[in-house]
Amino acid sequence: MKKRILFIVFISFSSIVLGQVYEIGLSLGGTNYVGDIGRTNYIYPNQLAGNVFFKYNYNPRIALRGTFSYLPISGNDANADTNFRKNRGLNFSNTINELALGMEYNFYEYDISSEDKNWTPYILVELAALNYSYVKGQNPADENIFDKKTAFAIPIGVGFKSKLSGSFAFSLETKFRYSFKDDLDFTSEKNTNLNIEGNSNDWYMFTGVSLIYTFGRPACYTQGL
Repeated sequence: MKKRILFIVFISFSSIVLGQVYEIGLSLGGTNYVGDIGRTNYIYPNQLAGNVFFKYNYNPRIALRGTFSYLPISGNDANADTNFRKNRGLNFSNTINELALGMEYNFYEYDISSEDKNWTPYILVELAALNYSYVKGQNPADENIFDKKTAFAIPIGVGFKSKLSGSFAFSLETKFRYSFKDDLDFTSEKNTNLNIEGNSNDWYMFTGVSLIYTFGRPACYTQGL
C-alpha cells in the first residue's frame, strides 16, 4: 500500500511538471522618458533597449513572468514642445537596469499548440526593482558626484502575441513604468546644478517586438481564474 501511494504521488507530480508550458524570449525596441527635461510624449521611443524574459503559463488566460531589462533613457529640451524648455536647453542621459515580476492576462485563451487559440491581445502588471545613476552631491569644484541606487516602479503594459512557426511566437508590447522617483534625469534638491521645476515623479517606457520560444508538453492547465 505504501509503495502504491508513493507511485500515485510520483505520477501526479510528474504530470504537473511535464504538463506545463514555459516560454523564454528576447525583446528589442526603444525607450523614452517623461519627466522634467525634454519631450512629454508617453510613447516616443528614442533609445535602443532590450530585455530577456521567462514565462510560466498558469492557464490559457494567465501567465506569470519575470523580466530583466536594459533601458537607456535620455531627454533633451531642444526636442520639447514648450518654448520654456527649448530656451532652457537642458539634456541628460541615464541607464536603467530593471528586474520585474508580474502577471499577463490574455483577453482570449492562448495555447500555442492549438489551431484556433494561438493569438491574443493581453495586459500586464508587474512590480519592478530598478538600478540607475543619480547625483548625490557636488565636489569643491561644483562638479556632480554620481552614484548608483535601487528603487521601485510599477510597470503596466499592453501587448499582442501570436504563434509564428512551430514552437516560436512573437509579441508586440508597450510598457509604462511609474518610478516613484524624480531624479532619473539627475534633477533633485541634492543637485544644485539642476534643481529645477516640478515635483512629480518620472516615467519611463519601453516599446518593442519579442521573439518567444515555447517548450514543455502541451499544457494540462491549472483550472481556476
